[in-house]
Amino acid sequence: MTQTLYINGHFRPELGLPAGTEAIYAEQGIIRAIGSHDELKLQLSGQSYTTVDWDGGYVLPGLVDSHMHLSMHGMKLSMLDFSNVRSKQEMLELIRQRVAITPAGEWIMGLNWNENVFTPAVPPLRSELDDITTEHPIYLTRTCFHAFLANSEAFRRAGIVATTPDPPSGSFGRDAAGEFNGWVYEEANQAFVRVQPEPDYATKKDAIRRACQDALRLGLTGAHTEDLRFLGNIDTMLRIHRELHEEGLRFRSHQLIYYTHLDEAESLKLRAGDGDEWLRIGAAKIFSDGAIGGRTALLRQPYADDPSTFGMAIHDEACLGELTARARSLGFPIAVHAIGDGAAQMTITAMENHPLTGISHLPDRFIHAQVLDRELVERMKHLPLIADIQPRFVASDFPWVLDRVGPERTEYLYAWKKLLQAGIVCAGGSDAPIEPLDPLLGMHAAVTRRRPDQSEPVAGYLPDERLSITEAINLFTAGSAAAVSEQQTRGRIAVGKAADFTVLDRDVYTESEQLLSAKVRMTVVNGETAYTSV
Repeated sequence: MTQTLYINGHFRPELGLPAGTEAIYAEQGIIRAIGSHDELKLQLSGQSYTTVDWDGGYVLPGLVDSHMHLSMHGMKLSMLDFSNVRSKQEMLELIRQRVAITPAGEWIMGLNWNENVFTPAVPPLRSELDDITTEHPIYLTRTCFHAFLANSEAFRRAGIVATTPDPPSGSFGRDAAGEFNGWVYEEANQAFVRVQPEPDYATKKDAIRRACQDALRLGLTGAHTEDLRFLGNIDTMLRIHRELHEEGLRFRSHQLIYYTHLDEAESLKLRAGDGDEWLRIGAAKIFSDGAIGGRTALLRQPYADDPSTFGMAIHDEACLGELTARARSLGFPIAVHAIGDGAAQMTITAMENHPLTGISHLPDRFIHAQVLDRELVERMKHLPLIADIQPRFVASDFPWVLDRVGPERTEYLYAWKKLLQAGIVCAGGSDAPIEPLDPLLGMHAAVTRRRPDQSEPVAGYLPDERLSITEAINLFTAGSAAAVSEQQTRGRIAVGKAADFTVLDRDVYTESEQLLSAKVRMTVVNGETAYTSV
């Protein structure tokens, strides 16, 4: 039996622990006693146990990212990463350098470019990519993962020619003369994905391993993730996580099932909630729209900076309802990506028309919820759902998002405070690799509503929506637990709950800037030290 006494920890009163708490005793991954060091030593007199010294570290409940993609975060570590690029020229130079060391014919892959932060705000086009190479297919994923850039060789391999029609849920960008300009939107990307080399099993497993190790380094004890579009099938996903656990990796994952894999889930007799303490099956993941950056998020009124478009529905209202009904019939709640208010309206309607009651003990998940209004929030209040929000989007999307939506839609724009005040449970995620995986950066964005490089006294964007540090931490602890109906066993430090802890080197409750300088000393999962900085 694993028995561990953790000593010399600092615990903030906001955690609700008894005054004078400095030690925790855990057996078999469950907290059994909380108190002072002397109290617990006396209680454990004569017993055999291991002692772990937190050396004055500040202890939080184990942090959990409620929405990310382990597989793509792992792959990101080997791709061109444009997260810190601030100009088109800089982006092109990185591509040029990668081409120089890549054998002819191999794909050049990159991600996380965002032309809105470029000076000027202009991305590369197909012709500029062609100027670098015609021997390598180039395929680059925008930070939103809903728009892409490709060169002519990539178009050729994908079989896309001038007369190729746009698919129903996507499009190919064209210039004024009707020629492809390199942009690829939404489901139009599938033609390119199909001709890219399929990663072998070892590559897929290594991507998951690296992502989990990186998450542990950042203080995350678990993540809610959707990886089937990369891993290919449920059997592969289950096998990879089982093998990694057998090899000693200690990380909890909650796996959303992309809706196209529901037939496979049915054949395996899997339902939402199945699994064990290390891996559980979650809701059916569905996309209802795209992203604001590429103007593919579905709005109810046209974009303020491009009145020719409302955005794009991935599924129309009837189809979304059918997918919801199918998920319900198999015992699954739904987890719907809905960014624009048009997508939000369709998503809420699908949930209302196909009630979850009696289907699953897990709630529905409303993912992103970036553009809402009073009426939509009122309807959300009456549904068994959680809002799966990504606070870090505030740091990345403002101020340019204000031009996209216009002043009349700002009252409920990234309105995290209003959602909490309405009594809607919110869980916090990063959507990594779209945003940095570091949960402390997400908390900082939630508390300040500004970028890390903007210091006080900047009030932040739409500052009335700023959260307290306690509310921000709750997003990644109690909120993430509630998102998967685990609030009775995880999300707080209490007797009977899981021994999952994130130990920091400083008190982040004192001021928001501490969130930027804090370091993770230790990550404990199920009573086992899964990461230590020393």
